[in-house]
Amino acid sequence: MIQISRAVLPAIITAGIAIFALAPTAHAADMDAAKTLARANNCFKCHAVTRDKDGPGWKKVADKYRGKPDAEAKLMHHLTSGEMVKLADGSQVHHAIIKTDPANNTAQIKNLVDWILSL
Repeated sequence: MIQISRAVLPAIITAGIAIFALAPTAHAADMDAAKTLARANNCFKCHAVTRDKDGPGWKKVADKYRGKPDAEAKLMHHLTSGEMVKLADGSQVHHAIIKTDPANNTAQIKNLVDWILSL
């Protein structure tokens, strides 16, 4: 059995709490703000949370990117670049660029990405 000095134990506990508090978590997203931004940008026209429409359901997107270190960066680029996407019928269009208020608020877009990835 490992013995830990009583003098060291508070430091270990504090370090553990700090690591837990600072660790990025997908569930830290503000779901209401994310949904509001998605509605304002008409995202629900092509996406649903659990089912595919013209675009994939966001749960499917989260499953695709789960555990990938570049997931957030890829989705941030996807939502801000206007890149081409293939729709369910096989046609291709430019993905809408997410608009925020105030303009170009990356924190709002990151929150949307974090919410999608948390599904």
